[in-house]
Amino acid sequence: MAVEFNHTIVDCTDKDASARFLAYILGVGEPSSYGPFAVVQLGNGTTLDFAEGHGQPHRQHYAFLVSEEEFDQIHARIVDRGLTYWADPFHRSEGEINTNDGGRGLYWDDPDGHNLEILTVPYGGWR
Repeated sequence: MAVEFNHTIVDCTDKDASARFLAYILGVGEPSSYGPFAVVQLGNGTTLDFAEGHGQPHRQHYAFLVSEEEFDQIHARIVDRGLTYWADPFHRSEGEINTNDGGRGLYWDDPDGHNLEILTVPYGGWR
């Protein structure tokens, strides 16, 4: 069996609000509960398990590879919510979309300041 990524814990101040925010923006199913976690299931069998109560969350980066159609849908939800987005991880190119590696990408922040990214082509392009 090849090694596969299964899940990660996302530290946040309100696990239910953060999980619902991400699930809505990405257009995936409603979060579920597992023990102390609010769980967002992604399409490739991985999960983001939101947990609270560990003090002030440290800003992290989470990137999601999406189709062109999903990109348009996610971008529309970001705009509809009035969220600021950028073409770069350093938040210098506000309101822009990048075209790195022949695809499209953008970044936005979640309620705890985690730097979220969607991209349609992986870094380095398709191989």
